[in-house]
Amino acid sequence: MSQTTIPSSSAASIVSLPAAPAADGGSRDVLTDILHDGARRMLAVAVDTEVQVWLDARAHLTDEHGRRLVVRNGHLPGREVLTGVGPVAVRQPRVRDKRPHQERERFTSAILPPYLRKAKSIEDLIPWLYLKGVSTGDFSEALTALLGENAPGLSATTVTRLKEVWRTEYETWGRRSLKEKTYVYLWADGVHFNIRLADEGAAHQCILVLMGATADGSKELIAVTDGWRESEQSWKELLLDCKSRGLTVDPKLAVGDGALGFWKALPQVWPATRTQRCWVHKTANVLNKLPRGLQGKAKKMLWEIWMAAGRAAAEKALDLFVESFSAKHPAAAECLKKDRTELLAFYDFPAEHWIHLRTTNPIESVFSTVRLRTDKTRGAGSRSACLTMVFKLMQSAAKGWRLLNGSSLLGEVIAGVPFVDGVRKSAA
Repeated sequence: MSQTTIPSSSAASIVSLPAAPAADGGSRDVLTDILHDGARRMLAVAVDTEVQVWLDARAHLTDEHGRRLVVRNGHLPGREVLTGVGPVAVRQPRVRDKRPHQERERFTSAILPPYLRKAKSIEDLIPWLYLKGVSTGDFSEALTALLGENAPGLSATTVTRLKEVWRTEYETWGRRSLKEKTYVYLWADGVHFNIRLADEGAAHQCILVLMGATADGSKELIAVTDGWRESEQSWKELLLDCKSRGLTVDPKLAVGDGALGFWKALPQVWPATRTQRCWVHKTANVLNKLPRGLQGKAKKMLWEIWMAAGRAAAEKALDLFVESFSAKHPAAAECLKKDRTELLAFYDFPAEHWIHLRTTNPIESVFSTVRLRTDKTRGAGSRSACLTMVFKLMQSAAKGWRLLNGSSLLGEVIAGVPFVDGVRKSAA
């Protein structure tokens, strides 16, 4: 039998890893062992390198004999950190600073902070699983499959504790000061869930959400609360609460669904804020008033209105739609015509912002995640649980929210610089 010879240059990098018998008599997962060992080695190298870089930056600090004053001094006690490949044992080098007490510096690892016991990804894992639809009863199976049998501190009971923490976070967040905040744009929307309430009329409860764009172009969640339908009174209470907490500067533009009681409440709280109807909602409302055979043509005509390069072209396309359908389908034509001004308000703002102002998509995209969660668990639970879940899901989604296009132009919008068809109006 021929024998393969391994070159000496490669021998050091090849390790024989036969499948060792597991405790249950089966074969242990060799790939997992390799990953686990690799993670341990990589973490050790990363921390060692971090310490060495820190020491090298202080190599010039020496005593009268030329000896370094900041040096290694063994290792700190070992500990285990729970990672995505299971618990990993780590030992961090100890650093000794021999300078006078008042001059000493303390080394703190950014990779391995003191008292770290779980990787950040693991800390986020349980709330992510729960919020994405895994019920508490299925946690043991899900966590075992993801992390193996040795996953201390991760169980379904953790979710029960977390939900109470989240509820407290939501209540604290709902009372926070907005005194230093200025929002240039607002997005408002409401969504209905199957909230199990004992009160009569619970089926009419909905979640009201308010988002805003700050002066630097960041999108932020402003308020999440429940209300009776999407009534004027419920929205007025929400807006007044925001104002009482310091949000006193009127936003420049608010975007929302035309059916909201929000539009009646808005001028009572922020009278200078202009209004923009969501084109996605308006398109759906108009198409619902047309026979199915005409909806394709109508949708294309509507698209030509809100995607027009300027107000004049949009007005012309809107007039064509009304003229085309008013004779046989007056309800559809009237549905579009009655909100003409509010549908075209975005033309008075920078063209770079139009993609953000024509729809309530910043909120709708998050609500789709919320509905996915409630569909999987057959309901949103209690009123408190639903509010908390919406809050946490939107917080999670906020990590991926990008800045508004043309954020540098927001200062001009705040200053009241006029824009015509998305372009700054010249002084002449």
